[in-house]
Amino acid sequence: MRVLFDQGTPAPLRHGLLAHTVETAYERGWSTLRNGELLQAAEAAGFEVMITTDMDLQHQQNLAERRIAIVVLSTTSWPRIRAATQDVVGAVARSATEHFIEVHIP
Repeated sequence: MRVLFDQGTPAPLRHGLLAHTVETAYERGWSTLRNGELLQAAEAAGFEVMITTDMDLQHQQNLAERRIAIVVLSTTSWPRIRAATQDVVGAVARSATEHFIEVHIP
């Protein structure tokens, strides 16, 4: 799957997603795009999943109309996310059938 990391998603997480093609919004030159514009650009570029730490995204955007699946992490803390990498990997795998997934990271 093609996976896009939003601005707050720690880039080292990509090492846990080796089975997927991962790019960051920054690498794509999309770091200034707002959520709706970013989702539109990601869909147009063929991304299938976006991983974000924006817990408010589902309240700010109409996600029902989107083709891209959204995985939301509950923190930006890399040490905490690193400890929960398998939960994130599982959420990305489930995104093939689930459109919006929240990963609670203690």
